[in-house]
Amino acid sequence: MAGNNLFLAPPWGDGYTKYRLGLNPIHEENWFNKSISKEIFEHKFNLLNNNYNEVVAATEDSLQAQQILAKHIPTQKCDYPDPIADTSLLVPDDLCLIEANGKQRMLAASVCSPSYWNVQDKIGKSLYDVHAPVKSLNEKIGFNIGRFIERAPLLQPFERENWLIHADTKRLHLAEEPEIAGNPDNWFVRSERETICKIHDDYSLFTIRVSFAPLNEIHAYEDAKAGMLKSLKTMDKDEINYFGGAKKVKTLIEYLDS
Repeated sequence: MAGNNLFLAPPWGDGYTKYRLGLNPIHEENWFNKSISKEIFEHKFNLLNNNYNEVVAATEDSLQAQQILAKHIPTQKCDYPDPIADTSLLVPDDLCLIEANGKQRMLAASVCSPSYWNVQDKIGKSLYDVHAPVKSLNEKIGFNIGRFIERAPLLQPFERENWLIHADTKRLHLAEEPEIAGNPDNWFVRSERETICKIHDDYSLFTIRVSFAPLNEIHAYEDAKAGMLKSLKTMDKDEINYFGGAKKVKTLIEYLDS
């Protein structure tokens, strides 16, 4: 749980639009700045051993990229078919290797905490096609994402925050939830710390680290509440659909306005 720290510096800021580049450089020592907890290790370990194909995927030409990653996050063991799976047990983040040039295909991934997506549907696809389910995302920032990855300096990590609202703190959401019902007092903010770093002239590493906070805590933070409300009201139709639908957004707006 992220707890109230999330609301002191919320990922939606003072009302950022939902889909923006929002990448800021960070020092390399702050890239993987948390050790993997027992809870997250067990979550990943269980999925890798029982549901491997749901959370790991790799293209046939991804081995070099995975081996380079294993040098950046020193990986000694080789217990799984894909090296990225072994590496993923060393950090709390999910890991995705992407071509830094060309079509910028997703080459390999170990994603144990996805929010409404599945690595098997994304592997081998270009970034543009990966983001296709949210049409307006590509229209707004698709070109800028690709250009940024291509031109990024070597070994300079960048960070951004994404956020969603879920009915639970379940980490694995391979598909969209059924329509959320009930009182938003019982819902959760899901914050996703995302980083991107070019680890080689040909490869970039994208990471996702998930944390949660009870939505009802937002009432103690007026600035955070006003910012979320503003962000929700800026969403276009595609963003609303991907976020969970018009009814969910309407319910949230009414809840925050109350």
